[in-house]
Amino acid sequence: MESLRKHWYDLAGVLAPVTLAFVGVYHSRLTHYQVLMWLSLASLFLHQFEEYRIVGTFPGMVNRVLFKSNEPDRYPLNTNTAFLINVLIGWVTYFLAAVAGERLIWLGIATILVSLGNVLAHTLVFNLKGKTIYNAGMATSILLFVPCIFFFGKVTRAQNLITISDALIGISLGIALNIFGIVKLITWLADKNTKYIFDDRNLLPQDREKPKVPR
Repeated sequence: MESLRKHWYDLAGVLAPVTLAFVGVYHSRLTHYQVLMWLSLASLFLHQFEEYRIVGTFPGMVNRVLFKSNEPDRYPLNTNTAFLINVLIGWVTYFLAAVAGERLIWLGIATILVSLGNVLAHTLVFNLKGKTIYNAGMATSILLFVPCIFFFGKVTRAQNLITISDALIGISLGIALNIFGIVKLITWLADKNTKYIFDDRNLLPQDREKPKVPR
């Protein structure tokens, strides 16, 4: 289990091309909305891969920049909380939205709002607080999440897919996922004495342990 906590994002890096291949093979059997939801899932995988592996410094940025932590390798975000948020909440909701398609349009709305939350966090919040022009996860937020959000609005509006009840449930769930499924969950599970610690490479450069210079 500890290995999964440390490497779930590497699995995301594998699942992304698998999902894209699935869409490539079966797109003719899928509706435009279903194709979009599967691409949204692939975008989530790639986003997480950028945050935790390609650049990798997302955990350190969250802890140091957002929460002003003096223990950015474990507090308040730790490897266990990251696993719960990204896999048990993120993967499950985005996957169900793709599988259910138009039958659970409200779930699609909720996941799109999570994607929107990521776009706002990475393009505005983290850059403003950290005084940066780029942060881990920003590239996929702009290049992948933004098009998914745009085409979600375009497809659902063109096909008149969303009812009032869908909108009410989806928006409420989306807000709840952003607040309670991400931000609040980080603080609820925060523990300075946790054993679920991020590796040095997941921290910002200034927070990494400096190698000792031999005398």
